Amino acid sequence: MKLRYILAYLTVSSIFVLSQPLPATAQQNSEASKANVQETAQRDGQHDFDPLIGSWKFHLKRRLNPLTGSTTWVEFEGTGVCYKVWDGRAELDTVELDGPTGHIEGLTLRLYNPQSHQWSLYWANSKDGAITDPPQIGEFKNGHGEFLAQMMKNGRAILVKYDWTNLNTNSPHFEQSFSDDGGKTWEANWITDQTRVRDEADKAH
Repeated sequence: MKLRYILAYLTVSSIFVLSQPLPATAQQNSEASKANVQETAQRDGQHDFDPLIGSWKFHLKRRLNPLTGSTTWVEFEGTGVCYKVWDGRAELDTVELDGPTGHIEGLTLRLYNPQSHQWSLYWANSKDGAITDPPQIGEFKNGHGEFLAQMMKNGRAILVKYDWTNLNTNSPHFEQSFSDDGGKTWEANWITDQTRVRDEADKAH
């Protein structure tokens, strides 16, 4: 009789012990939860493009006939202004450039999605009055913004990549690159360096 009670007690005790989470597992789950919360907080990038707000001088290097083996570049100079919309969750960035191959007048519309924590970038050129579709989509990590899309060029689909760096300086740097091999290799074709133009209020100080 006593043996039966002892066995029953041991069985119940074993079930209770096995049902409890191990300290190491509980700690790992807790750390993973904290990491997920921190990652979510870090990915809130609705003000990533705020440093571009204001007036700028632009220097552009543009590769002629990209993805053809061309190594011929032309250079442009110009000015632009970036405007904040929706408290930084959207921006309009305008630019006018002149170079040996003509005049470029364009704008970029940037829209932030608070659910995905990503930006959509749309480019429009005054020559055709059309906006790029689909947009470049991406985000910033460690100060580097990378945005990707697919487009048709010369009858075939290629990948397009935007790279933004040095935004928190007075010399932001932008590069556009194409890939016709699925992203294995990239060829830059549009490189801009900006220099901030101080407004009259700044010059007075």
